[in-house]
Amino acid sequence: MEKRADLNSILPFLPLFLRSSTLFWPSQALEALKALALGPAVSRVRSGGVLFDAILDLRDSLGLSSWELAPCTASGYALFFDEMMSGMDSRVWFEEVVPGMARLLLRLPSLLEAHYLKSDEMFGEGKAGLRFMGPQEPGLVFLNQELIAALLSCAMFCLFPTSDRDVRCPPIINFDVLFASLNRNGKHCQEQKVRCLVHFFERICLRMPTGYVSFERKVLPRESSDHRVTYPTAANWSTSTVPLCSFEVFSSGLIEDQPHETIEVDFANEYLGGGALKWGCVQEEIRFMINPELIVGMLFMACMEDNEAIEIIGIERFSCYMGYPGDLPNSLSLVVSLLDRYGSSFRFVGDYLDNKPYDSIGRRKTRIAAIDALCSPRMWQYEVEGLVRETNKAFCGFLDQSVYKRRLKWYANSSNQEKSTGISENENRSEVEGNSDSESSQVMETQDNVGIATGNWGCGAFGGDPEIKSIIQWLAASQALRPFIHYYTFGEAALQRLEEVRQWILLHGWTVGDLWNMLVEYSDQRLNRKTHVGFFAWLLPCNKPSDVPHTSEQ
Repeated sequence: MEKRADLNSILPFLPLFLRSSTLFWPSQALEALKALALGPAVSRVRSGGVLFDAILDLRDSLGLSSWELAPCTASGYALFFDEMMSGMDSRVWFEEVVPGMARLLLRLPSLLEAHYLKSDEMFGEGKAGLRFMGPQEPGLVFLNQELIAALLSCAMFCLFPTSDRDVRCPPIINFDVLFASLNRNGKHCQEQKVRCLVHFFERICLRMPTGYVSFERKVLPRESSDHRVTYPTAANWSTSTVPLCSFEVFSSGLIEDQPHETIEVDFANEYLGGGALKWGCVQEEIRFMINPELIVGMLFMACMEDNEAIEIIGIERFSCYMGYPGDLPNSLSLVVSLLDRYGSSFRFVGDYLDNKPYDSIGRRKTRIAAIDALCSPRMWQYEVEGLVRETNKAFCGFLDQSVYKRRLKWYANSSNQEKSTGISENENRSEVEGNSDSESSQVMETQDNVGIATGNWGCGAFGGDPEIKSIIQWLAASQALRPFIHYYTFGEAALQRLEEVRQWILLHGWTVGDLWNMLVEYSDQRLNRKTHVGFFAWLLPCNKPSDVPHTSEQ
């Protein structure tokens, strides 16, 4: 085990020790966990205050006591488990759940060792094991749900080391800041977030899930590559003749509730998870609470750069909720008040039984693409460089590198347009030459049902133009050869004409390149103050349907 580069890269972020090829808990921590595992009759842990004292003892046994937890963490644990939780639920927590979590932590060393053996067996040595994944390092981490639950138990007990971290490192995933934010007069959403996490532990201690979850760091290389689709330029987008995919607009409903097999967009922070374990409570943070397994990705995924995205497949949903799930409406004058309003509206309302089917390697067919939009882009979002950055960010999240080139060749052959499909096909020709038409058809059949479910990504508090962002995501999904995009507007007033725009664009049979060129033309006029209206009003004819703006092809 000492020679494993993957393990050695993540070991500084774990509470375990490695000696003689064996992972282990220090003896004092081992004894403390054994006592917790035997229940309150032995551990004496029957209240939030005493639980926090036990956590401090565990931290001390791991040499973590010199790094203090957030102020008021102790009072937060006491407040939640002794006052906010009902007496019956509290008894179950201390008599059943805490011992169950302790037993899980006792197995953590063996779970990790088994994980590395299993990942080597399935994907090759060092290809999918738990490891630190830095910027520009594409790859996969493949974890079983039991190991994820054990790692999240470490977070509940605040056992992850917090020293020697720089800006490249992932955020700390201990729950101390979240509990420290609890107070009788504080934001109600913080209590609801804790309720979601506590419910997760109640569920996994009642019945441990047995599936798998993959976390993939996706990178669009900036340099030419014979083996990967590279970072498209403005010229690539302008000349693409890939047709626009189906686009459906939903004024109500939630991304996570849609019934189709899709990539569901996480309106992400550049640091995966954003403020999930702090004070945040908008789309990304809520998703991390109802699907707590997402939090584990925060342990090993470094900050995303402009040409990167993170895709997670297989997560299970555990909680139902009420409250606003989307990004905030795009009115700067309302941002501050709406942050409080929408955060306060979030409520945990009970258990959720996830009935999504599994794929061939044991992952639930739930796909999340974490893509971070530009923050406060102002007028730069209308610059060509800004448009390229945002479109490529979405394209990276929506793209499946493993099959894209075969699918692009299949499309090109079927439409006799291979030389003008636009993005990277010439660079990637060598890899697809050996694939027969029947193989390409099989790829198309197995991938064609996976579309995109998204909404007002990068708008609201991030300051993005919702009309531009909706079109950008349509372009990216189409170029990624996704069969459809389902767009949830969350009642955004600026998107009231989105359905009209969708129909008008499809009526004229535009390609990705055509729509891109219209977007660039509008943005240029916006930058030069030749227009002050939104893209939709600028695009749609004022008088009659035949007034079609000229594209580069006309």
